[in-house]
Amino acid sequence: MINLTNVTKSYGGNVAAVSNLNLTIPRGEIFGFLGPNGAGKTTTIKMITGIIAPDQGEVIINDKDMLKNPLEAKKQFGYVPDSPDLFLRLKGLEYLNFMADMYDVSKSERQARINTLASRFDMMHALNDPIQSYSHGMRQKTVIMGVLVHNPEVWILDEPLTGLDPKSSYTLKEMMREHADSGKTVFFSTHVLEVAEKVCDRIAIINKGVIQFCGTFKEMQEHFKTNESMEKIFLEMTVNE
Repeated sequence: MINLTNVTKSYGGNVAAVSNLNLTIPRGEIFGFLGPNGAGKTTTIKMITGIIAPDQGEVIINDKDMLKNPLEAKKQFGYVPDSPDLFLRLKGLEYLNFMADMYDVSKSERQARINTLASRFDMMHALNDPIQSYSHGMRQKTVIMGVLVHNPEVWILDEPLTGLDPKSSYTLKEMMREHADSGKTVFFSTHVLEVAEKVCDRIAIINKGVIQFCGTFKEMQEHFKTNESMEKIFLEMTVNE
């Protein structure tokens, strides 16, 4: 579960990047987080993950306060950033073992999880190659596997489908659904509105640091009294505001 209460962040003391944001993402849900460039998505994700601190407000991950108890809060989630270009000099397997070490995953558990993840993402053949030799999509899959190797309850995925081939994209969406259906939480940022419409249980749209809408796609259509696609409604909400 993720709870954000009255979260605000300004840069340079001027315009708020995020203003008085309130969100609750319960267990058992894929939650989509959408917004145009510069809307406050990245700032919000950085505050949820503890990369930056809010100027005010509260960030709670599975009842752990990010400001008061950051180490325990960070143990609750796995975070896929929007760039996979990390630790390029390591081999894939070295990186996965490094991530397992960071989260105190036992030798037996990590081996089973690495094998399962590498098999699902078709990466078994490449684990002994250096990450810098990987394609963008292979790097993305390696980062995802590293995030999931400690089996976190909360997944925070920032544009995770970027660069993935269709099969791997399908696999990740399938895993997101399995994770949510097992009673855990998936926070999913994407710019592909068609994917959000099909995959997410609920979505929030942020623009200029303010949540414009939060709910199901059906509730969005009812709210705006339209049968249009999410893409059309999103554009009408965020363009020229």
